Amino acid sequence: MASVANVDDGGAASEPRAEPVAAAPEITIDTAAASGDAFAAPESGPDDVPATGPAAVAAELAARPLPRIIAIANQKGGVGKTTTAVNLGAALAELGYRVLVVDLDPQGNATTGLGVNARNLEVSIYDVIMHDAPLEDCIEPTSLRNLFVAPATIDLAGAEIELVPAFSRELKLRRALEHVAGEWDFTLIDCPPSLGLLTVNGLAAAGEVLVPIQCEYYALEGLGQLLRNVNLVTSNLNPRLELGAIVLTMYDARTKLAEQVASEVRTHFGDKVCRSVVPRTVRLSEAPSFGQPVIVFDSSSRGSVAYRELAKEVSGGAPQRTG
Repeated sequence: MASVANVDDGGAASEPRAEPVAAAPEITIDTAAASGDAFAAPESGPDDVPATGPAAVAAELAARPLPRIIAIANQKGGVGKTTTAVNLGAALAELGYRVLVVDLDPQGNATTGLGVNARNLEVSIYDVIMHDAPLEDCIEPTSLRNLFVAPATIDLAGAEIELVPAFSRELKLRRALEHVAGEWDFTLIDCPPSLGLLTVNGLAAAGEVLVPIQCEYYALEGLGQLLRNVNLVTSNLNPRLELGAIVLTMYDARTKLAEQVASEVRTHFGDKVCRSVVPRTVRLSEAPSFGQPVIVFDSSSRGSVAYRELAKEVSGGAPQRTG
């Protein structure tokens, strides 16, 4: 497992936990959803994972052809989905890729985190999904070259109910993205913290799922249900969809619990777990309040380094342009 330095000085993390952590309830992952399918645990033992897993996932991710549509999903809130969508997108744009972040979360945090004021928008992703507005009509530029956002507004909160009677309700976003296919190297879909119709739209439109997992005990709960839903979408709506990668977030190297969670996830999911680990830092928490990705807000911070490394792992490095 990749080593991660301690959090930034002045961080919000508490003092290191001592021996009581070792007596915490045993961490387990619901493997029922994974058994017998593409998400099953690898046959290799835990000792094999650190040696082969990181290199394997990096090679597999980097080998995937462009354009790529990645749904960033986890039905648990507060695990770093929006932080990953914004900062991974920014790091990919910095490498030279054209990146579109689609904000499917009614909270609109990816929108504000990229410096777009939702109150000034005439067209948003809500209009694209509910009124078949062209996706290009709602795309907004950001302060970073090559990085764009399809913003969300509070109107999206009612879309879950409004979609129920809609024709082909699960495929609204996929059809909107098909009209701009090839214009973006990476499309990152920030899914809401639920398993409702908006998340299903994101999964139906994507080619792969990236799952952020917070390095805390409760973050593992419900992971099996998410994988079951991914399997259902793959079987019924989108046979191209696959579990692309798992990213460990909010890692606090001063606690035994974070190490225990990371070890359990790597043991079970093996090659699917990214080598890059996102630490818990104050700068990552502060950047959204300034409407900036962390690589713009504080380019040398530990969070910036982590997401730059994750972008290289996901993409294989800077794009090779021809002509």
